[in-house]
Amino acid sequence: MLQRLAALLIASITLAYAQVPPPIHYKPTHWPIRNGVFHIRNFRFGTGETLSDLRLHYVTLGEPRHDEAGHTTNAILLIHGTGGDAHSLLNPVFSDVLFGPGQPMDIRKYFIILPDEIGHGESSKPSDGLRMKFPHYTYDDMIRAQHQMLLEALHVDHLRLVLGTSMGCMQSFVWGETYPKFMDALMPLACMPMEIAGRNRIWRYMSMQSIRNDPAWDNGNYTDEPMEGVDDAADWLIIAGSAPQQMQKDLPTRKQAEDYVKERVQYYASYIDADDFLYQVDSSRFYNPEPRLGSIVAPVTWINSGDDFINPPELEDIAQRLVRRIPHGRYILIPASMETYGHGTHTHAAVWKRYLIELLAKSQKK
Repeated sequence: MLQRLAALLIASITLAYAQVPPPIHYKPTHWPIRNGVFHIRNFRFGTGETLSDLRLHYVTLGEPRHDEAGHTTNAILLIHGTGGDAHSLLNPVFSDVLFGPGQPMDIRKYFIILPDEIGHGESSKPSDGLRMKFPHYTYDDMIRAQHQMLLEALHVDHLRLVLGTSMGCMQSFVWGETYPKFMDALMPLACMPMEIAGRNRIWRYMSMQSIRNDPAWDNGNYTDEPMEGVDDAADWLIIAGSAPQQMQKDLPTRKQAEDYVKERVQYYASYIDADDFLYQVDSSRFYNPEPRLGSIVAPVTWINSGDDFINPPELEDIAQRLVRRIPHGRYILIPASMETYGHGTHTHAAVWKRYLIELLAKSQKK
């Protein structure tokens, strides 16, 4: 009996430690960020699964302001892409262009909120210990959790703007449909507001299969990372994020191109956890805002770039059809050039900054 109790105690301690995220090392930033953590008890996912303690980490800049009725007037929600985290949009090519004095998101004027999505960064994720027993979350779950975090942790009941990149772009559309009066404006960057199918689903599916087909993955029960599968998935990430003109300029020889692949694969492999990656990519499986686009009431400026592998210009006719269904929607396809960076154009704010300024002016409350 004592041996059994001791075993149970050891198991409970092990599980408790497994739920504490390992330290994550971020690039230094000069921005005066504040970190926060919000816990949701017994969060119920759309699949019916529950998590007794859903941990949500976030970063903020600036201070919230309120009107006479106590409603938040200056909060901006910035949503990162698949595999990213709250620090992704502190990248200087984004933050230094937008957050400084006189810039469109001047932190002296706005309260900036950057969450770690479920399954990312320091928020709850499979690699904390549950592995493939972690609830199979979707974008809808992520947004419901964000909404609760805003209301209960930050006491933000209205958003001046929701801006998202890639996965965050897709979530911007879902935000507009799920909580249509919660924001003044939406700026989705680098996505399509329709079911992920065609080539977009193919490359995602192939990257996930790369890991699932690696025997070392062992249905998620690995001790050491299944590196063959992770390396193959990294190859797909390189293709998905490729920028043809920039790469031709920066990698003009065969050796430079091959060295680049080796370096990027090594970089991705240094931080990818196979189970986390599977969940992150698969969380888009039920995404399909197309049927409800007409329910979005906030002004929308949706931007793609002409050299984006994931959202290619060949889908322009579909984009034009979809934007007409958004009551106050505007779609912009930025032509491919030496100023664009493929799918990553979403983070290079100088390319599309003027459209943000126009959206903020258009959606300003009288």
